[in-house]
Amino acid sequence: MTSVVFMGTPQFAVPILKSLIDSPEYDVKAVVTQPDRRVGRKHVLSASPVKQAAVEAQIEVLQPEKINHSPEMGRVIEINPDLIITAAFGQFLPDKLLQAAKVAAINVHGSLLPKYRGGAPVQYSVINGDAETGVTIMYMVKKMDAGDIIAQKSIPITAKDDSGTMFDKLSLLGRDLLLTTLPKLLAGDITPVKQNPAKVTFAPNISSQQERIDYRMTAQQIDDKVRGLRPFPIANMIVDGLRTKIYDVTPLDEKTTLAAGQVVRVTKHSLVLAAGQGTTYQINELQPAGKQKMAITPYLNGHQNLKEGFQAVTDGNK
Repeated sequence: MTSVVFMGTPQFAVPILKSLIDSPEYDVKAVVTQPDRRVGRKHVLSASPVKQAAVEAQIEVLQPEKINHSPEMGRVIEINPDLIITAAFGQFLPDKLLQAAKVAAINVHGSLLPKYRGGAPVQYSVINGDAETGVTIMYMVKKMDAGDIIAQKSIPITAKDDSGTMFDKLSLLGRDLLLTTLPKLLAGDITPVKQNPAKVTFAPNISSQQERIDYRMTAQQIDDKVRGLRPFPIANMIVDGLRTKIYDVTPLDEKTTLAAGQVVRVTKHSLVLAAGQGTTYQINELQPAGKQKMAITPYLNGHQNLKEGFQAVTDGNK
């Protein structure tokens, strides 16, 4: 039986971990994940999804704040597993730790490397309107997501997908690709492929500034950004003077000569706005600051000043 130390944190990593736990071919000796964090408005101390899965399976859990030079790193080295497998762990691994794996230290990454190295590859693939993304399994090196590629598989991004649906799809894709790749890796039947440095792009974690929608973008670009930041952290814009989270929009085929951000049409149940390059879109679901998330109809009931030609979206902050 092949011994494994698994390292991961969010829900993306859980199906991958569970597949290793459920397989008779692998013995997960320990799971390394981020420390418990306080989440939500009530700041409830919560374990990561990976920790929850490991505890349920009665597997040893290690939770270093920083893995380098930690007692937890010493424990992994002591285990001396055949494989170290990571999936969205969230920390760099030092060479000494990578070398603790007798066969290999590998990573399951949610992009088609060398495109989108970094912590938010799924979000960027949707925000940028990519037609497809995928999963890459690679050897781990000290440099971020730069190791040689072991296996790779793509999947389309549909107009209905957001980051949440793509995380779910890629997690299952990564699970299946890993299970088919590991026997070849263990048998020495792998020809790794070096990443082309000329094609490297980066996907750093989303900043609060990036959550703001530039209303001068085209309607399709606005929709891509809304879906790329859903279900978290949610894109926003200044609508009728208030910072407003935008949960769902629909790009429309109709064109307009109105300036970006102006109201093209308003009815009892719809609000159509102008975007860049004469494109238009309607807002379906939103959340003004201090309010609950709502559909457009109740929102319009309280914003009867929104008339055709009104500059509904601005750069101002409130």
